[in-house]
Amino acid sequence: MASGLAGSKIAIYARISTAEQSVENQLLVLERLCQQRGWQVSQTYQEQESAWKAGHQVELKRLLEDAAKRKFDMVIIWSLDRLSREGPLAILQIIDRFKRYGVRIISYQEPWTEAPGELADLLYAISGWVARMESQRRSERTKAGLERAKKSGGGKRGLDKKKRKRRWKKRPPKMG
Repeated sequence: MASGLAGSKIAIYARISTAEQSVENQLLVLERLCQQRGWQVSQTYQEQESAWKAGHQVELKRLLEDAAKRKFDMVIIWSLDRLSREGPLAILQIIDRFKRYGVRIISYQEPWTEAPGELADLLYAISGWVARMESQRRSERTKAGLERAKKSGGGKRGLDKKKRKRRWKKRPPKMG
């Protein structure tokens, strides 16, 4: 299946959402995968901020533009939620654009993306739904935690900047 892709032009797309994360965690694994399979990486695209901010996903836009120009045959990503957490329609639209350009998407976390056949569209939709639900739950937990901390005098407004910074530095970086 994927071994027949040796000699293909490969692009890597990595995205992290917060300053506490590192895009390097994704890149190391994805570059190792390409090396193991004999794939040559022609371009790497890196997003290093939340997709919800204004002007979000500038590199994804550039990746899609380059796909339209056929600068590569395949894109390797950490997981589908790195493309979007906006739900099934968003994921299906992005994947469809790549397909129209003749570019395959392979996700490290979702190995089924390498399988041929129509079942993939259903699995893309399910993955998009799961990503959106996870994002909503994370947002709800964050809001609830901030509200609880604010009521107890320790919320964003209740802590000075140094204490907030120290608290975040204690946490290990997330995988992305």
